Order: sequence, then C-alpha cells, then structure tokens
Amino acid sequence: MPQHSDSVFGPSDFLRPSAFGFRISSFAFTLIELLVVIGIIALLAALLLPVLAKSKAKAQGVTCANNLQQLSLAWALYAEDNGDWLVNNHGVPETLARRDTWANNVEDWQSSDDNTNITYLTDSDLGPYANGSARIYKCPADREPAPNGPRIRSMSMNAMVGDPGELTNRFNPLYVQFYKLAEVSNPSGIFVFLDEQADTLNDGFFVNRLEEYSWGNVPGSYHNGAVNLSFADGHEESHRWVVPGTVRPVLRTRIDKFPASPPTDFDWLKARTSFKKP
Repeated sequence: MPQHSDSVFGPSDFLRPSAFGFRISSFAFTLIELLVVIGIIALLAALLLPVLAKSKAKAQGVTCANNLQQLSLAWALYAEDNGDWLVNNHGVPETLARRDTWANNVEDWQSSDDNTNITYLTDSDLGPYANGSARIYKCPADREPAPNGPRIRSMSMNAMVGDPGELTNRFNPLYVQFYKLAEVSNPSGIFVFLDEQADTLNDGFFVNRLEEYSWGNVPGSYHNGAVNLSFADGHEESHRWVVPGTVRPVLRTRIDKFPASPPTDFDWLKARTSFKKP
C-alpha cells in the first residue's frame, strides 16, 4: 500500500530533473526577486529609523524631566526641613575643600574619582532628601564618558539660587541671590536645575555674568536642540534654543567662554535666572 504524507509538497516538488541535473522549482526566489525584497526592507528601515530615533529622544527627554522633578522635590524638602534656607550651591574650590553642597563632585575630562563615584551624590546635602538616588542627577541623553567611566552627573543649579559660600557676589553682584525659598518672589519664573553642556560642566554651580553676554557655562541641548529646566515652584519646561551657536557639540575638552550673539537665548535664560536688586 502506498504511503501518504501529510505534507502538501514533496521533495520532487522543489527539485525537478533537467538536462543539467536539477532545476529550482517555481516556488523559490529568483535573484531579481531577492534583490527587490532586500530593497524594500532597506527602504522600510530608512523610513522607520528616524521615527525610532525621535521616539528614543522623546523618551530620554521624559526621563530627564522626571529626574529634574525628583531633584526639585528634594530641593524643596531640604528647605522645608531647614527653616526655609535653600541648599548650598558651591563652586569648584569650595566643593573640593568642603564637600558640603547639593552635589559634591567636580567633573572633568581626566580620570578623576569625582566623575564616577556616586557617593559624592548620595552623601551630598540633597542626598537624604532624594532617597540616596544618584541616577536623578543625570540626563540619559548625556552619554559622554570620562576616561575612567560614565560621568555620573549632567545637572547643574542656577548660581543665583542657594548659598554660594565664598563665591557670594563674585559674578553678579547687581542681582538678587536667593538664600531662602520665600525670597523667590516669582517661583514660576526662576529656574533651579537644568542639564548643562558636558564641556562646561564641572561643579554644580551654573553661572554666567549676566551683564557680559558671554556663555561661560553653556546650557544643554540634548533634546533635539532643547534644554530641560525645573523651576522654583516645582514645574519643568523644555526650551528649544533658536541661536545655532547655543547648541554645542560635545568635544570632551573644556571650552572657553564665547559671545552670546545674537543674545536671544542668553536673554531668555537671563530673565529666568534672577532680577536686579532694588
């Protein structure tokens, strides 16, 4: 009795005899058909990759904003627990000497322990109010490593917010320094945290001389040319820069200050930094 197979096709359906041995059946791809399929796949990939990249960038922006929100909450809790006094906001020398500020590390492009040791963040003045979390100090879109590993912080704090210690009145003596939360008369209009461009990031003290119109510390632009900021009332904003020169590629080296020209972006941030003393 002949044996029957459950298969629709048998071996003879795919390999049929010809004058030169066997020929490929009509069910197989020809070379032209294969090239067409490859071309379609390449076209679809070219169409989808930019969409996927934008989706990834958007997700990173949301994570960055969430990190800023948690930092802002820790900042507000600190003030509430310390008689309305805002957390210290020290520059490089005092940060290194005392380690008594909101972020106790000073980053560079060398192999400094400050680049990678999360203890400088978890044991900082804000650390206990942030549940010892180090990840909230970092924007996920900032992926530039130091020679000794991934840098642990990309956030900085407005230099006019908090106690600057030995840097008091050093850069902007004509403008109000906010020591207490109650002194911020327009909390929705004064920024506290932002992501900073990696080449100017060292301490957590984000400062520019407001009357000079030069960028010394450069705001970040990791989110399709935009920066994320948090404000004294707790809300976050994403602001896209309009001057091409404000959006700086990361070169992994300390950059010198450069003119804010035209001043459009500088004026926008200046108006949200502080206001002149009466």
